[in-house]
Amino acid sequence: MGRKLQSGERLRPVDLARGHGLSTQAVRNYEEAGILPAARRTAHGHRTYTPLHAGALRAFLALVPGHGHRAATAIMRAVNEGATEEALRLVDESHVQLLDDRRTLGAVEAALRDLEPGAGAGAGAGAGARAGSAGSAQSGGTFIGPLARRLGIRPATLRAWERAGLVRPRRDALTGYRVYDEADVRDARLVQQLRRGGYLLEQIAPLITEVRAAGGLEPLQTALADWHGRLSARGRALLSGAAALEAYLRARG
Repeated sequence: MGRKLQSGERLRPVDLARGHGLSTQAVRNYEEAGILPAARRTAHGHRTYTPLHAGALRAFLALVPGHGHRAATAIMRAVNEGATEEALRLVDESHVQLLDDRRTLGAVEAALRDLEPGAGAGAGAGAGARAGSAGSAQSGGTFIGPLARRLGIRPATLRAWERAGLVRPRRDALTGYRVYDEADVRDARLVQQLRRGGYLLEQIAPLITEVRAAGGLEPLQTALADWHGRLSARGRALLSGAAALEAYLRARG
């Protein structure tokens, strides 16, 4: 808000709303959701808020960019119910998720390095060894079942990726079964990691197509840079949210 509030000051819903660019209905909704402590009522039944409510609203709005609306709501509800440890556990969960997402991005970048020219030499030896194992096609490559198990997904998922043009297995001449060669396995790994990173199949398809056509990974660099940027923004948002939440906890005493 534009001025510092005094501890005993009483605020109308419209005062709280205007100070944060919200509607009065939004303020009432936040109170009903447990994001704000319950307001006191005047003799005529009108809500009155205090600087503590303003601090709760600031904390919630600061938490949303890093945690998302649902998690931020759960955090504030826990604090207002006196369950501070539960609120801190929820905060920790968002940090763990961010760390997992950073690891996923690292895995995606590792998968991309496997697609770079010259990277197939080392991978080819392992692929060749796997080709001779049970479940491999006689002419080299692997069938859908072993590949699905290796990736920890269902065969139906690989078939869905094929329909979307993300992988292009050939058919075994003797059995008619799908056979995935080294390039197919790398493409499947790449798709899997991008899916874990939150990309939709329709977003992944043009990236895979461009990589194949260009013979390199340049088309993915913009997407990766954007992904890094989004993770960094979330990390900073988590810091901002933590500072606002700490201020609110101190104000609650």
